[in-house]
Amino acid sequence: MRLVITVKEVSGTCPVYRRGDRIVLDEGYRLNMDETNSVCMHSLASVMPYYNALGHGVEPALLGLADAEGKACVQCLDPMRHTGGGTAVFRIERAD
Repeated sequence: MRLVITVKEVSGTCPVYRRGDRIVLDEGYRLNMDETNSVCMHSLASVMPYYNALGHGVEPALLGLADAEGKACVQCLDPMRHTGGGTAVFRIERAD
């Protein structure tokens, strides 16, 4: 199983991600650094509770994560209004 996590949008000024950047997980958990643009601990903390379920085919709607297209979306943990940083929204998709 393979998960592709794509930066859907960035609010504020994120020092790590730009729209369209990707994080790729092979075998559902192995970080593929050849296909990953960059990694921030805030994004990993946001993905961690869901990556295993999504990788095993649990529908995003059952987890309360579905966007208008039914794809899973999570947001990083940076509270940008208080830190002056940026908040990224990620789309998580299973790619077999």
